[in-house]
Amino acid sequence: MSTSAEPVAQRADRRLIALRIALPILVGVVFLGTWQILVTWLQVPKFVLPAPSLIATAFVDDFASLMGSLWFTLTVTVEAFILAVVGGVALAVLFSQSEIVATALFPYAVILQVTPVVSIAPLIIIWVGYDNVRVALLILAWIVAFFPVLSNTTLGLRSTDHNLRNLMQLYGASRWRILTEVQFPSALPYLLAGMKISGGLSLIGAVVAEFVAGSGASTGLAWRIIEAGNRLDIPRMFAALALLSVLGIAIFGVLSAFEYLMLRHWHESAVRREN
Repeated sequence: MSTSAEPVAQRADRRLIALRIALPILVGVVFLGTWQILVTWLQVPKFVLPAPSLIATAFVDDFASLMGSLWFTLTVTVEAFILAVVGGVALAVLFSQSEIVATALFPYAVILQVTPVVSIAPLIIIWVGYDNVRVALLILAWIVAFFPVLSNTTLGLRSTDHNLRNLMQLYGASRWRILTEVQFPSALPYLLAGMKISGGLSLIGAVVAEFVAGSGASTGLAWRIIEAGNRLDIPRMFAALALLSVLGIAIFGVLSAFEYLMLRHWHESAVRREN
């Protein structure tokens, strides 16, 4: 009975995946087609709202420079994200093991999070120097992306079933063993959720920091947008904006897939429910 039901379930999964891929593509095609028709029909100037065809032409014409800027923004984003995950998890573990440390340091983490990055960006750039603008961008993107990982992981480590912890302590388990075998698996869904938030925020932080830096020393997509805006090259600006959107979607998609792979066999949020 289970062998005959398994192919049906697999076919249902494939149809669901295909539907989730096809529907957004269909909506996007309809949106772009409507945009093209309306802009052409109403004769909207290209410096106000360019048609998708003009944006595609600008993308092809400036492909090399846009791809170089995309790579710069992507590397800063990924590096900031990795630093945020490593630092956030390490500090969350420290907070879970010492209430004194958590009480002393967590308010400063909150202060770091709620301080607008735009207000401290000039100071960071002055500290690291204009010759190290990339380092400044990395620091600012890390500041934005750090707190969700710290907050979610801390909550997950503290949400472990106290009965399991007491049982491990009863059998003489060390704090390290309790952390790795009980607390961290329990906190994994919280950590993965924080990583999805942090991935998008690291991109936002890199872009905002580059806007603030705005000295021309930076070569990321944000600078390409500023440059195109100053020249009223709006199709090129939209092409850079489209690349930023695609990059953000790709980051979210990769982290969502990673979350599913990590949780699919045991956590209720990912296990497929049979009807």
